Amino acid sequence: MSQTEPVSNQNSGIARKVIFALLAAVCLTPLISAPLALLMGLVAAQTLGNPFGDWMSRNKVTSRLLQYSVVGLGFGMSVHSAVEAGRQGVAFTIASIITTLLLGALLGLFLRIDKKTSYLIASGTAICGGSAIAAVAPVIKADEKQISVALGIVFILNSVALFIFPRIGHLLSMSPDQFGLWSAIAIHDTSSVVGAASKYGDRALQVATTVKLARALWIIPLALITALFYKNGKQKIKVPYFIGFFIIAMLANTYVPLVQTQSKILVAIAKAGLVLTLFLIGSGLSLKTIRSVGFRPLLQGLLLWLFIGSASLFFILHTVT
Repeated sequence: MSQTEPVSNQNSGIARKVIFALLAAVCLTPLISAPLALLMGLVAAQTLGNPFGDWMSRNKVTSRLLQYSVVGLGFGMSVHSAVEAGRQGVAFTIASIITTLLLGALLGLFLRIDKKTSYLIASGTAICGGSAIAAVAPVIKADEKQISVALGIVFILNSVALFIFPRIGHLLSMSPDQFGLWSAIAIHDTSSVVGAASKYGDRALQVATTVKLARALWIIPLALITALFYKNGKQKIKVPYFIGFFIIAMLANTYVPLVQTQSKILVAIAKAGLVLTLFLIGSGLSLKTIRSVGFRPLLQGLLLWLFIGSASLFFILHTVT
């Protein structure tokens, strides 16, 4: 090996980091929308890879950025509209969670999928994507492979939903309330829910964020019930505390005049953070990650997603104005 090769590899690594950082910086500008940021991340994953991937994984950069961004969106919402939206979505939430978990179990048996992998996929589809998977995985003692497969499926379907849901909404002339509710129920992860709803207007964004975060609270009873079935009562359950900060931000925007004067700036920062989050999520979906999923688990996730998406769409179109 020549002495120039290590230098060349080092320069290549630096170049990749610089290009990746520039792409991330561009995502913080108004020039880049949420779907475009995700697409940029997907392209980066296949070409550059994520040169900061290991560091980001250790420090949970993406999940923390998502949480901060969601809390920031709370500064653009009022308590009154949130209560109205939450009340509207509670019945759909309960019915869809129970139905999705039961159907997921049946599909897992029919497709002969590993029990823990199947349960993680169903949990992620039923409630809150990666957050639900992260909460349930230690309770059932899932291994790294099982977790990676479930997360990969969720992120792949999230990516598809972010692009096609706004198009379907406009095609069907859905109202902002209808689209916000549908996004919160039928899209797995909070990042893609907010990203899709933001393309449909502020009202859709308010409904989607409120219903999705209310839905995320069901992670707690799901994890507790799971612990009983798997007899792992001593496992620590991850509580989504950031939802509490979202509520505080919403209360402040409703009742504190000083906060109201700065709310537009805070929401703009939060939306930029969300766009960056989607870029980072896309940058983790390399071909290697996609190939590692496997056909049968992907089929289970796809069938569950199609069911919850079409069933919730039908009911929302006929019951919500």
